[in-house]
Amino acid sequence: MATNLIESKSAPAPIGPYSQAVMAGNTLYVSGQIPLDQATGNLVQGDIQSETHQVMKNLQYILEEAGMDFSHVVKCSIFVKDLGNFGAINETYGSYFTSNPPARETVEVSRLPKDVNVEISCIAVKW
Repeated sequence: MATNLIESKSAPAPIGPYSQAVMAGNTLYVSGQIPLDQATGNLVQGDIQSETHQVMKNLQYILEEAGMDFSHVVKCSIFVKDLGNFGAINETYGSYFTSNPPARETVEVSRLPKDVNVEISCIAVKW
């Protein structure tokens, strides 16, 4: 099976030896995104909802580069530093999935890249 690397100029460049996303057949595997704003080069900080919105925008940019949108997402993984933010993250995340939300897990971790509070990855399928 052939694979293609997907790179969106609108989403932040990887901060390590990995790709933004890899398309394998009709399945897109999107690497974890953090609240880094590619336009400014700065982390979005302040409140967990603003951070989550930026993460979701970064995912959206990559999905769009692959010719997809959130309706193609079948699985997400959410990593958070504080599960006390679960409700606020859930509310923001949910606004991007208006129908048929994907499978998902949310895991509290001790630390994330650049000491952010939330990171989300996803898997999408082109129908």
